[in-house]
Amino acid sequence: MTPDRLPARSFALLAIICFAWSLNVIVSKIVVDQLQVPPLFYAAARSLLVLAVLLPFLRPVPEKWGQALLFGLAISGGSFALLFVGLREASPSSAAIVSLSGAPLTVLFAIALLGEKVGWRRAMGILLTFIGVVVAVASPSGWQSSTGLLFIGASAIVGALGTVLIKRLEISALGLQAWAALASVLVLVPLSAALEADPLPAVAAAPLAFFACLLFSALVVSVGAHTLYFRLLQRHDANLIAPLTLMTPLWTIALGAAITGDTIGPALLTGGALAIAGVLVILLRPSRTFAKAMLVRTRL
Repeated sequence: MTPDRLPARSFALLAIICFAWSLNVIVSKIVVDQLQVPPLFYAAARSLLVLAVLLPFLRPVPEKWGQALLFGLAISGGSFALLFVGLREASPSSAAIVSLSGAPLTVLFAIALLGEKVGWRRAMGILLTFIGVVVAVASPSGWQSSTGLLFIGASAIVGALGTVLIKRLEISALGLQAWAALASVLVLVPLSAALEADPLPAVAAAPLAFFACLLFSALVVSVGAHTLYFRLLQRHDANLIAPLTLMTPLWTIALGAAITGDTIGPALLTGGALAIAGVLVILLRPSRTFAKAMLVRTRL
């Protein structure tokens, strides 16, 4: 790995990855809001497609396969289902800022479950992030979508907990994605059937748009972008890669304003700046118990 600098080619690739992650939030908003596709169904369909592609990576079966299913559900279908439910009301830009709470939540869970020690700088970063999220939620657009943002916050909590617990497993990146997709299908398919209306009318009303969004979310983002991200982490120091993933909320805010017409006011921008600064402080401090790479990407 190269600890001191990131080559221009790797930086460009990381920028594209962050752009894809950001665009996925916009695409998901369109699916569950404009196309009116039930969110649990969309999360289940996405996981099913990922599972179909990554089926060979279910082997070798991990020794703690039950934990792989449970923790994989938390960082995949479980957190995504909550995110999609929240996006029915919340704007992508406000969702991006609330999702930043996943970083301090990961640290707090690591303190409770892994014995992580936190100095005053990371403590200030945690506090600054939460202050930023509160400021953003208190904006006019945040209050209007407060119910949706509660689900976004729940998604961040579930993803952060899964990120910490997955530390206990020895499993490859693609194996983890495959087992996470399997767990998500097993849970979300029956949940969608039991709790949601028939999704077929919404899909039939705009089949090309739905399947284009589904293919992008499952194959381009989950399989493609995440695989490239993990390869970058193998080639370069995580201290170089992880802070740069903060491009993701910046892209999301810009795309939200341009595509879904998000209201970007001073409160949301101020809250976003504070939250990003807080997460950056957390990322720049060392950790003994978890990889920084998943601090700002707690969902697969």
